[in-house]
Amino acid sequence: AVEAAAAICGAEVEGAEVGSRALTFRPGSVRAGDHLFSVGTAGSATLVLQTILPALLLAPGASRLVLEGGTHNPLAPPFDFLERVFVPLINRMGPRVSVRLERPGFYPAGGGRFTVEIEPASRLVPLELTERGEIRDRRARALVANLSPRIAQRELAVVREQLGWDEGLLRVEQVRGSPGPGNALLIEIGSEHVTELFAGFGERGVAAEEVAAHACREAQRYLTAGVPVGDHLADQLVIPLALAGGGAFRTLALSRHTATQLELVPRFLPVSFRASASGDDVVEVRAATTA
Repeated sequence: AVEAAAAICGAEVEGAEVGSRALTFRPGSVRAGDHLFSVGTAGSATLVLQTILPALLLAPGASRLVLEGGTHNPLAPPFDFLERVFVPLINRMGPRVSVRLERPGFYPAGGGRFTVEIEPASRLVPLELTERGEIRDRRARALVANLSPRIAQRELAVVREQLGWDEGLLRVEQVRGSPGPGNALLIEIGSEHVTELFAGFGERGVAAEEVAAHACREAQRYLTAGVPVGDHLADQLVIPLALAGGGAFRTLALSRHTATQLELVPRFLPVSFRASASGDDVVEVRAATTA
C-alpha cells in the first residue's frame, strides 16, 4: 500500500520494509494515469486500492488501475463490498469509479486480479447518509473455489436459521478460475439509501457454521440498530467526508478503527468530526471544515 501510494505521487519513502518500526513518507504531486500494483502474495489488493483511491478521486486526470493479490481476505473488504457498497457511495460524491473482477484470489494462494477506472472530480460533494430507508432486497451468496459445495450449503443453512431468510434468497456459487481453494459467505442487504454487505471467510480449522454465524451476527446487529452504515463502512467513509469538508452518517457504536480515524485524519486535513450517541448502539458522525 505504501509503495502504491508512493508510485502515484513520486513520494520519497524511508522505512517501507517488512519489520520496519518507523516510516517516513514525503509526497509529491499526484499523477493520474495507468498503474499496475501487484501485492505478490494473498495480501489484500482491495486495501491497496483504498489507500490510493482518495488521492486519485481528485487527481488532474483519469486513471486506470490493475490490482493483483487477494480479493477475498479475512480482515479486509472483499471485492464485492467495493463493487456493491463502497464505490456506489463514492460515485454519489462526484467522481465516476467503476470496478471489474477478472479473477478472484483467496487466502493463501492469492492470484486475484481486478481493474478500476477512475474519472476524478474537481471537488467531492459532502455525503449525507443518516437514514437507511426501506429494505428492498436481501440475498446471501456462499462462494466456494476448488472446494466442496457442501461447505457453502452448510453456511447458507445457518443464514436460513439465524436470519430467517427463505431459500430463494440463498445461493451457492462455485467460483471458476481461482488459483487456489477458498470460501466466502456474503450477506447483502439493499435499502432505499444504501446497500450493506457482511462477510465471513472460510479458514482451515474453522467450521463452516462458525464462519456463517459470525457474518449473521454482524448482519443482525445492523438490522436491529436501524442505521444505514455498518461499522466497517463507517471506518471507510471518514477520509472521503474529510476530503469533501463535510457530510454525516449514522452508524453503530464506533469501532476502535473508526475512533482512531476520527482523531487521526484532522491532523492532516482541515476538518473536524463530532460523534454523538443517538440511541442504543447508534452514533451519528458529522464532519465540518475548519479552514
